[in-house]
Amino acid sequence: MKLLFSVLLFALSVSLNAKTLDAPQRTEGEGPYERLILRGGIVIDGKGAPPFGPVDIIIEDNIIVSVQSVGAPGVPIKASSRPKANEGDKVIDISGHYVLPGFVDMHGHIAGSVDGLPAEYPFKLWLAHGITTVREPGSFNGLDWTLKHQELSKDNDITAPRIVPYVGFNMDWDKEITTPDETRRWVRHVADKGAQGIKFFGLPRPMMEAALDEAKKQGLGTMMHHAQLNVVGTNALDSARMGLTTMEHWYGLPEALFEDKVIQDYPLDYNYNDESHRFTEAGRLWQQAAPKGSIKWNNVRDELIDLDFTIDPTLTIYEASRDVMRARNAPWHKEYTHPKLKAFFEPNRESHGSYFFDWTTQNEIDWKENYKIWMSFLNDYKNHGGRVTTGSDTGYIYKIFGFGLIREFELLQEAGFHPLEVVQSATIKGAEALGMDHKIGTIQAGKLADLVIVEENPIANFKVLYGTGHYRLGLDNKAEYVGGVKYTIKDGIIFDARQLREDVKQLVQQAKKAN
Repeated sequence: MKLLFSVLLFALSVSLNAKTLDAPQRTEGEGPYERLILRGGIVIDGKGAPPFGPVDIIIEDNIIVSVQSVGAPGVPIKASSRPKANEGDKVIDISGHYVLPGFVDMHGHIAGSVDGLPAEYPFKLWLAHGITTVREPGSFNGLDWTLKHQELSKDNDITAPRIVPYVGFNMDWDKEITTPDETRRWVRHVADKGAQGIKFFGLPRPMMEAALDEAKKQGLGTMMHHAQLNVVGTNALDSARMGLTTMEHWYGLPEALFEDKVIQDYPLDYNYNDESHRFTEAGRLWQQAAPKGSIKWNNVRDELIDLDFTIDPTLTIYEASRDVMRARNAPWHKEYTHPKLKAFFEPNRESHGSYFFDWTTQNEIDWKENYKIWMSFLNDYKNHGGRVTTGSDTGYIYKIFGFGLIREFELLQEAGFHPLEVVQSATIKGAEALGMDHKIGTIQAGKLADLVIVEENPIANFKVLYGTGHYRLGLDNKAEYVGGVKYTIKDGIIFDARQLREDVKQLVQQAKKAN
């Protein structure tokens, strides 16, 4: 393992030897159809417009060709106002259902850190929650493996979202990279193989400059987790100036906002490889940054926006830090959390994110304050024109696939985003960051048929998107679960999201019996 990259990965406890089981051949889903008509839905288009409907959506050969208003709520639709169905057309009545663009998870590991987890598990959970596009941040299961599954998904040979493969720096190479020239050769190598982007944890500045410059020449996207081992030399603003397109999490932002220090205030017995040390002090970092509204805050915010810099915060993945009992006892764990993941989540001094060795009330209070400031920056960044996307980083810290991204929606709303702005972050903003906004991200003529259909109104309550549904008391004084995505349409294939969730339950039950 290459020294520079392996030091960081050891600290993260990511095992590049973990083997995710291949996804089986697709047996689910219907289509694509030459012509598909969805009748009577209420559209949330991803562009920021309020919901409107009823509408009929016409799809031909996986392309939306028309979104046609066919009436007003509460009154019968006149048949004469509807587009006519031809013989052989597939017609689905979705009257009163809400239709959104397919969601984009900008930080979705395909279980590369848990040995023996079947790829079918994350893939079906993602689709079951309306996620039709996933950026794979690092391809830790191997670039060739990820590229293979990308192609299988593209051809609809497996049940999986669209995969955008990024590769961790120095992977798929036979020696440690130590010079700018070697860096450029490696970037060209992974571009030739088919990677669409690179994930960094930090590099010496000359190598970072070479990598970002060559990535731009090769048309590759770039993302970075500004690890504490390198952030002093390259914070988020430094890397954005060099050409980084996306930052992950929030590391590097507070450091760019320091006014009275260069290095965060580490205790003298701190050791980065001690996960408890790492996350305890991370929870105190935003309090060391310049305050909101200060000249420093505003200048950093505005320059990042001018650089067209994307922030992919993954608020959800650190939420256990502010309330570990809530994360540990989430209602979906019983039926949907694979036993291999459950074991991985348990406190463990050698596993990344399993840092709850002795997590205290004060730790949680620190992290709650951390979130307040972090969320304030995200909302301010969005309000001034900055791009904020949605990513989940699930498979770590009590978060599982699909459910984690829906929780990200709720946390962005907590940060001050209007629900329609959250939907933008989850759809068109992610598509823009991936350079795919000409294909996906909004519901309009000319875009691909990537759609999410749900019976309840997600703008009123994002909880109705969870696979477990939303627990609600009816007028008959009886409680029931409502919601859950009903259909996910990806590349014109109509998936029964409820059946996908049942499939996952069966996978989990079988794995429990095998243990």
